[in-house]
Amino acid sequence: MNNEQLNVNDDHLKWKTLSSEYLSHETWFTVRKDTCEKSDGSIVNDYYVFEFPDWATAFPLTAEGKIIITKQYRHALDAVGFELPGGVVEKGESFETGIQRELLEETGYVFDEIKPLGVISANPSTNTNLMHMFLATGGKKISGQSLDPNEEIEIFELSFDELMQLVDENKIMQSMHMTTIYYALKALGKLNYK
Repeated sequence: MNNEQLNVNDDHLKWKTLSSEYLSHETWFTVRKDTCEKSDGSIVNDYYVFEFPDWATAFPLTAEGKIIITKQYRHALDAVGFELPGGVVEKGESFETGIQRELLEETGYVFDEIKPLGVISANPSTNTNLMHMFLATGGKKISGQSLDPNEEIEIFELSFDELMQLVDENKIMQSMHMTTIYYALKALGKLNYK
């Protein structure tokens, strides 16, 4: 497939929303039921969409070149796992400001540079929100954590080899965090393609 084939106008693939009905409108459970029309005129009934706020996450490196990883409990899976710091971008907040705030709250670190790595979706077929990925470098610890009431987060500083051991042992279950790790390693020149 060539670039011309990849960059064609895709409007013919889009659906037209005919109606929407909210079934729940809670902070963490906003769900609507849509009725849509495909380009061929056929109708898609009862298409459920979950609305979430956008998230930001960062691959954080200390000034000494260590990777900051968090460890916390995730109730939906009833599992404790390793993740990258991050969270919800608050209304009116830029993504860069949001990730700086989340990094400081969860880790107590500030960073010299925050570089965007891209944007991904957890599930574009049902979820409306996006994950904004960042590479944070030059981290220095300036305070303790300032966690939300339902957060209990442990912080670890890892070498690249220790991080890759967690990856190899499948101990980072959050798929968007794994994607952020991939993009960060690529940006840092730590991936080799053969």
